[in-house]
Amino acid sequence: MYGGDEVSAIVIDVGSYSCKAGYAGDDTPKAVFPSVVGSIEQTGDTDDSKPEKEGDSASDSKSGAKPMDVDKAKTKRKLYVGQELEFRRDHMDVISPMKDGTVTDWDIVDNIWNHAFRRRLLINPEEHPMLIAEPSTNTAQQREKAAELMFENYKVPALFLAKNAVLTSFASGRATSLVVDSGGGSTVVSAVHDGFVLQKSVATSPVGGEFLTDCMMKSLESKGVVIRPRYSFKKKEISPGEYKIVDLDLPNTTESYRLYCMRAIASDIKESVCRVPDTAFDEVAYANVPTTSYELPDGQTIEVGADRFKIPDILFNPSLSQTIPGVDGFADSNAVRGLPRMVIDSVNRCDVDIRKELFSNILLSGGSSSILQLKERLEKEVLEESPQAARVKVMASGNSVERRFSVWIGGSILASLGSFQQMWFSKAEYEEHGVSYIQRKCP
Repeated sequence: MYGGDEVSAIVIDVGSYSCKAGYAGDDTPKAVFPSVVGSIEQTGDTDDSKPEKEGDSASDSKSGAKPMDVDKAKTKRKLYVGQELEFRRDHMDVISPMKDGTVTDWDIVDNIWNHAFRRRLLINPEEHPMLIAEPSTNTAQQREKAAELMFENYKVPALFLAKNAVLTSFASGRATSLVVDSGGGSTVVSAVHDGFVLQKSVATSPVGGEFLTDCMMKSLESKGVVIRPRYSFKKKEISPGEYKIVDLDLPNTTESYRLYCMRAIASDIKESVCRVPDTAFDEVAYANVPTTSYELPDGQTIEVGADRFKIPDILFNPSLSQTIPGVDGFADSNAVRGLPRMVIDSVNRCDVDIRKELFSNILLSGGSSSILQLKERLEKEVLEESPQAARVKVMASGNSVERRFSVWIGGSILASLGSFQQMWFSKAEYEEHGVSYIQRKCP
């Protein structure tokens, strides 16, 4: 048991799209940055790239984190986190520590944590208890690895691992709900009952924000639209107020970095022009829909028509993605379900006596700009397929910040509660019982 003191706990949520970190009790996270990193393979001696202990604060504040020496010695790669990713570098790949919502590279996660603590929050992790948000699908091995890193590498005084769905539920003031979390890498539906995730209810889909962004990008490419990454050109003034685009020759730019920069633009197009249709998308019905214009960074203006509605509808009908040229098919297309089906299946896996309560407490989490249309459409379709006696109610915060950071906000609320302080998994308990004790302390 951790006695606690006056030092604020730190809440950290590493998602597949971004990392959010800040102090418990705050309304929003202090640090938000991408959870992908730049990686350059090191050849030979890497001493010149090691961060100095002193005198490097000025350069670090501008460019972000430096990877830890021990990691570089092992991996022979230099990682660029946070703002450092904004600058193009020769031979720099962009890699993610996660696949399908699960951590696959702990070295990168370690560097992301290090950047969050030492460069963004400017804290010593040895002085703060840590609440870490984790996916509902996390395995025992993943949880133990996270706890081991926190206690061994960062010497934290106490730790707690909390499921994303539980934190989203707490953020809305509910102990029981059905949480629909549409994140960057996947969509997860989880039933939360009395503050605990019912594991048998968890339904996942690979259709998330990044998949929809890829669909948007491929669709535009198939129509002849060229998305130029911001680093690949410069504007040259040929007369007052008139500019000419000059392409830059940067042959050592990696394909992964080029795609990363293109996806950032395609994502902004998606967020700016897309809307969830009121009814299922039909190619013929939407053929003559009015277009919406969007100006690309290089100055060209594109018109987006039916794709404005087609791309978001993939959440409801994943097979629509197969009609877009160049989009890779799912490994098992029959197993990929739309949102309404996932909700129904998740509720049906729960005990009969709580199904009614779950149907009337469906929470939408995610930063999509068209979440209100999504809410109405989901409510309508779930109502059509649910039992007649069920009262279906889908809820989403009208505040986009609250939706985007709902997991982190739930963690901030939980870690600042007086009654929660006895729940921490302390360093003393870790040293006495071992890392597997985390399964009992954080069910």
